[in-house]
Amino acid sequence: MRWDIFCKVIDNHGDVGVCWRLARALAAGGDAVRLWIDDASALAWMAPRGCPGVTVLRWHEDAAIAPEHLAPERAPDVLVEAFGCDPAAAVIAQIVQAMQSDGRKRCWINLEYLSAEPYVERLHGLPSPVFRGPGAGLTKHFFYPGFTPATGGLLREPDLMARRAAFDRAAWLARQGIEWRGERLVSLFSYEPPALRALLAQLRASPEPTRLIVTAGRAAAAVRALYPSGKAGGSLALSWLPHVPQDEFDHLLWSCDLNFVRGEDSLVRGLWAGAPLAWQIYPQDDDAHHMKLGAFLDWLEAPESLREFHYAWNGFSAQGLRLPDAPTLARWGSVLREARGRLLAQPDLASHLRRFVAQKS
Repeated sequence: MRWDIFCKVIDNHGDVGVCWRLARALAAGGDAVRLWIDDASALAWMAPRGCPGVTVLRWHEDAAIAPEHLAPERAPDVLVEAFGCDPAAAVIAQIVQAMQSDGRKRCWINLEYLSAEPYVERLHGLPSPVFRGPGAGLTKHFFYPGFTPATGGLLREPDLMARRAAFDRAAWLARQGIEWRGERLVSLFSYEPPALRALLAQLRASPEPTRLIVTAGRAAAAVRALYPSGKAGGSLALSWLPHVPQDEFDHLLWSCDLNFVRGEDSLVRGLWAGAPLAWQIYPQDDDAHHMKLGAFLDWLEAPESLREFHYAWNGFSAQGLRLPDAPTLARWGSVLREARGRLLAQPDLASHLRRFVAQKS
C-alpha cells in the first residue's frame, strides 16, 4: 500500500514526532510512505538516518508539486491529513487528481489529536463526504487515536517492550556523558510550566539527591532563566541533553524515575516507559485543555495525589506543587504500569489504521 501523510508544523517536536513515528510504523510493515511536510528541519536531529520506505517531501501552500510525484502509479492508496493540517486546496487538488486518475478506490483519513474525552469514541471512524472543491465525491474519515478499544489506539512498535526490558540504563547514561552516581533521575521535557520554580526549589531542598536531565529547547530555556549558570546547587544537579533522535528520547524516559512530558508524542512514549510521569498539556485559549487533562487522569485511574500534582504543574490549581515522597512516587509508578498493561492488550494505531483502510477500500 502507498501512503501520503501531510503534516503542517506547529510544534516541531509534536507534529513531526507523531507523523514520523506513524510513517516509520507503516514502512516497517512493508508499505511505501511519503511524508509531505512544510518544515522538515526537526527531522535533521529527530531522524538523522531517515527510514527505509519513507520519503520526505516539502510542500508549500502556493507551490506546484513536481510532476514526477503525481504519476498515477505513485498516487497514494491512502491520503492522511494529520491534525487537521488542511493543506491548501491547490496542493490537495494535485494529489487527489492523481488518486482519481485510474478509477481505483482510495481512502482519505483525517488523523485527529489524541484525547481521552468521551466524544472520541463517538466520532472515531465517522465519514465526512466531500461535496465540493478538491476531492469532490470522495469521503474523508475521522480517525482518532485513543486509550480504549473503541478508538484508533496508540503508536507502538512490535518489539517495543522487548527493547524496554533489555535496556541498560547505566550504559546509556554513560554514552550520553551524564554522570550518574545512583541518585534519583528526573527528565524534563516541557513548555514553561507555572510550577517549574517551585519544583526546582523543592528538588534543591530535598534530602534525596536528584539529577534533572533537561531537554533542549523550551525546557532548557525555562530552566536557564532560573539558573543562568547552568547549576542549581543543594540536592539538585542539572544535566543538559541536546536534541536527540526519537529512539534516544525513548531511552531517556526509560532511564528516569520520574518523567515530565508535554504534548502528545512524549505522553505516549512516557506511558510505554512505565515510570511515573507528569504531563504538561498543550494550553488552549478556551481552556478546553482542562477537560482534556481531567479525562486523561480519569482513564489513568490516577490517585488524588497524582491529580493534584498535575493540576498544580499545569497551573489549574491554587494549591502549590508538592513533590511526592518515595511511597507516593511508587504508587504513581504502579498506576502507570497498570495503565500500560491495558494499552498493551489493545492493537496499536498502525494496525488499527490498516484494518480501517482495508474495510473502506
